Amino acid sequence: MKMVAVYRAAGEAEAQIIKGLLDSNGIPCLLKSNASPSVHVFAVDGMGEVKVMVGESMAGKASELIGGEGHA
Repeated sequence: MKMVAVYRAAGEAEAQIIKGLLDSNGIPCLLKSNASPSVHVFAVDGMGEVKVMVGESMAGKASELIGGEGHA
């Protein structure tokens, strides 16, 4: 199944909120981050960005639920 980004969160906490919204509406998702684990919880120039990924067939429904507030 092809996965697509439906939201770009500034950090892990924001991504977890979106994941919870999608999960509670029956849309499975994955969180993808290029940041290495750190004791510092902040993002600089998108380095802490976390992408919320869903199956391509669920992308439309996921985007509607999120309300277009993220930048996919």
